[in-house]
Amino acid sequence: METAELVFVPSSGVGHLVSTIKLVTQFLDRHRRFNATILVMKYPFTPTPTDGISDPPPPTAAVSPATPRIRVVHLPLPPDPPSRQILSLSFEKYYSLYMESYKTLVKNAIIDIAVPVVGLVLDIFCSSMIDVGNELGVDSYIFFTSGAGFLGSMFHIETRDRQIGVEFDKSEADSIIPYFAHPVPMGILPQFAFNGGGGFSSMALHARKFKESKGIIVNTFAELEPYTLSSLSEDGIPPIYTVGPVLDLESENRPTPDENQSKEIRVWLDNQPPSSVVFLCFGSRGCFTPAQVMEVAKGLESSGVRFLWSLRRPPPPHKKFELPSDYTDLNDVLPEVFHERVKGKGRVCGWVRQVDVLAHRAIGGFVSHCGWNSVLESIWHAVPLVAWPQYAEQQINAFVLVRELKLAVEMKIDYHRDCGYLVTADQIEKAIRCLMADDDAGKEVRKRMKEISRKSRNAVIHGGSSYISFQNLIDTMLA
Repeated sequence: METAELVFVPSSGVGHLVSTIKLVTQFLDRHRRFNATILVMKYPFTPTPTDGISDPPPPTAAVSPATPRIRVVHLPLPPDPPSRQILSLSFEKYYSLYMESYKTLVKNAIIDIAVPVVGLVLDIFCSSMIDVGNELGVDSYIFFTSGAGFLGSMFHIETRDRQIGVEFDKSEADSIIPYFAHPVPMGILPQFAFNGGGGFSSMALHARKFKESKGIIVNTFAELEPYTLSSLSEDGIPPIYTVGPVLDLESENRPTPDENQSKEIRVWLDNQPPSSVVFLCFGSRGCFTPAQVMEVAKGLESSGVRFLWSLRRPPPPHKKFELPSDYTDLNDVLPEVFHERVKGKGRVCGWVRQVDVLAHRAIGGFVSHCGWNSVLESIWHAVPLVAWPQYAEQQINAFVLVRELKLAVEMKIDYHRDCGYLVTADQIEKAIRCLMADDDAGKEVRKRMKEISRKSRNAVIHGGSSYISFQNLIDTMLA
């Protein structure tokens, strides 16, 4: 039997990397002809003595081969990376140029593969590698680790760049974007959409390159975003393959939290009534200023709802790309005697395995930053959401959840972590009460979440929408 080799080029962000590894294993599970090579690039934000940037790379366990059918190639640093000065203008532009600086190394790695390559699967920040595929005569596919809503917004940005050539302005009126059923407020577009220093143009260029691909693999399912997917299929865009939800349900590729803390949390959750606890967690980069922490604490206490809050320390200002860390003593940032006042009803902790917590029967709500992996995990476990986005495309995700799909209660969907705006205790209390209470609004969100959760699980089984779409992708690759 002839081997069909796939080459995957993920970017080095944790969420992108974990989703890619799970997609690789699904390809191998679905067809015995497939083998995979994963090309792993160095994380760009390693410490240097002069720039003060320090951000530890994602866990290497995420790219450890679990089978001889997967080969992992760790590429060296690129010979000509972009200047760090670009970071002061645009993270997206710097990161895109950094990925592009790997083109020669990626090309040479593919040439060294002893068997024919049937497909090059690229992360959204690696769209420039389509040029490598074209040069080598290999079809390129984009693996879009976020949802169809964000994909639609990127194509809208590309259209504006092509027709007007000027970034968005926050003073503009709500925008009619053809991929959404409702008008889109300017405030929920990603920050790069307003960045004239390269963010807007670099992301528009990615979307333009997507149109040169053989197809776009999206981590969503047809029943979740039908309006957007239908609009995308009518717009001259390459075929969309919905293969989601692609999830790391076993947390095997996630950073390891404190095991003693994890055991204590499990015991505490075991002693709570079913669906009674609201879980607050904001992803690997989620953190707040001390003033915002105080507002969250007051809002939680006033709500009277049982809660589990994963609270993390922001990095120092001179190391803004460093990941948050756990507090040595949570009392340093929480209100005085807060633990005593909420004893028995609330618990504050550090880093936890989010998907493990969401799977627990005691969890009845999730205050989330709306990262797409978190959204899909919440849907899978039928946990309704309070949407509180922080950065990147999370505002678009929050808009989709609250306005388009009505699967979440709004905290503040146009919130950006660096905007200086303080979400008040009253807003936090109101959103949590709305989600967890037995009034019509809370019941409707919970009902809709249960329905879409069932559909998410049906999508990936034999005969489901994502199962069929994945098979169409496989047939195209093997043809």
